[in-house]
Amino acid sequence: MTPDDPWLGAVWPFVRDRLPPAPVTVLEIGCGTVGGFVPGLLNSGYDAVGVDPEAPEGPDYRRIEFECYEPPQPVDCVVASLSLHHVADLDEALDRLKDVLVSGGVLVVVEWAWERFDEATGRWCFARLAPPAPGEEPGWLHKHQERWVASGQPWDRYCRTWATEEGLHPGEEIMRGLGARFDRRLSVEGPYFFADLADTSEAEEQAAIDAGLIQAGGIRYAATRP
Repeated sequence: MTPDDPWLGAVWPFVRDRLPPAPVTVLEIGCGTVGGFVPGLLNSGYDAVGVDPEAPEGPDYRRIEFECYEPPQPVDCVVASLSLHHVADLDEALDRLKDVLVSGGVLVVVEWAWERFDEATGRWCFARLAPPAPGEEPGWLHKHQERWVASGQPWDRYCRTWATEEGLHPGEEIMRGLGARFDRRLSVEGPYFFADLADTSEAEEQAAIDAGLIQAGGIRYAATRP
């Protein structure tokens, strides 16, 4: 695993616990520059491959878009963490997900519902941001705070304009697409921002959700291919 990455460390138990016992084949789509869960999967005995145009170099990764990747044979499991909300064509990507899985194969998805990122949630996050370290580029939440203030727009208009420009798919659209193709085993909403906040745990974000102070932006989903 990548113990110094708070997000991967927090989500790894959910991913690991939804997979069948090793050894089986696992394909992670959108593994990112640090390799996603692939190191943890390999260390746990899985036959894992990560696919991402910006994946690390090495035999366990393929530097290619998932929609263009052709596995040697269908895989037993697919993991998709924060990769579906920004694909170019959601239906095409979801069809590919189904195609690369064996019948009865396991799909584990971790996603973000950007449409629940309302003003109250934004302000709650912004109040918990630590100043960037000297020489460090501001994080994505810092950038949103700065751009929103500079825009002079109401938050809802600013956020929707940004999501449209970025081509982001809403979480509810992703869930509908998954539901039409897979047999759901688990679907829960919960924390999403804690890993980018100062001195804020996943449990503290969940408490704010439970109290109605902020929206639950995180989605954790598990299913099987019919």
